[in-house]
This record gives sequence, structure tokens and C-alpha cells, in this order.
Amino acid sequence: MSDEPVRSTPKHDEHYMREALKEAEQALTSKDRPVGAVVVHQGHILGRARHQVRLLRDPTAHAAIIAITQAANALQSDQMPEAVLYVTQEPCAMCAGAILLSGAQRLVYGATDPKRGACGSVVDLTSNERLNRRLVITKEVLGGECYALLRKAAGTRVEI
Repeated sequence: MSDEPVRSTPKHDEHYMREALKEAEQALTSKDRPVGAVVVHQGHILGRARHQVRLLRDPTAHAAIIAITQAANALQSDQMPEAVLYVTQEPCAMCAGAILLSGAQRLVYGATDPKRGACGSVVDLTSNERLNRRLVITKEVLGGECYALLRKAAGTRVEI
């Protein structure tokens, strides 16, 4: 496997972010925070999930964590160096750590998270020089749509 960053076009990024948005919309209907994620490996979606903290009564049931677990199972490996994670909201510290530990090369997210974001908004775990992993990040892909879904949740009193 190559050490080169996984590259994608804006068109690909928008396509896969729309898949993550579909997951986020499902989370909204179950009264969870509307965050969705997909893991793409060599052009195939290997993991897809929505935030399920309230549904499962599990504080670790974030969309990114569940999608990473599914992709790792599909690859039968704890490492996925060619994977790209698409998530509708900037990952928190737990999710950023899991993304780094998974060996994914790239993260694409939609909305920044000014309360919990760990990819530059509140803290930046993804570029900490003391960690042995690096992650290529693309921000604000379909950001307007991702923010709109979060605002919709705020109107229904779902914590965002």
C-alpha cells in the first residue's frame, strides 16, 4: 500500500458526503444528534453509520466510531491506510483519536464543531507533531447542508 495521500476530486467528496448526510438524517429521526459518516476504501463504502448515542444509550456510539468499526471488519484489519472517512460534523477528540489509530489517510468533514471539534476548532489532535500519525483533512464539504441539518436538530431540541 502506498504512503501517498488518498486523493479525490471535489465531485467525489460531495458524492460521499451526501451519503453521510443520508445517515445524519436518519439520526435526526431517532432523536440523536444528526451526524453521519461513511468510510470509503478504493471507491467502495465499507462502513456507514449515524450517531446513536441516545438510541443505544452508549456515549461511544458516534457515527465515525461505528463506521470505522464496520470498515475495519470488512477489511479484516485494524488498519486502513487507504481509507477516507466522510463525516458531516468535525470529529470530537474520541473520534479523532480513533481515526488516527485506524491509519486512515484522509478525513473529509462538513460542519465545524465549535464546542467539541478536535480537528482544529477547539483542539487539533490531527496535526499534533508528538503523535506518530498524520491525517489529510478537507473541511467544509457541503458545509451549508451539514449546518442546516444541525440547525434543524436544534429546533427540535436535539443536542448538537
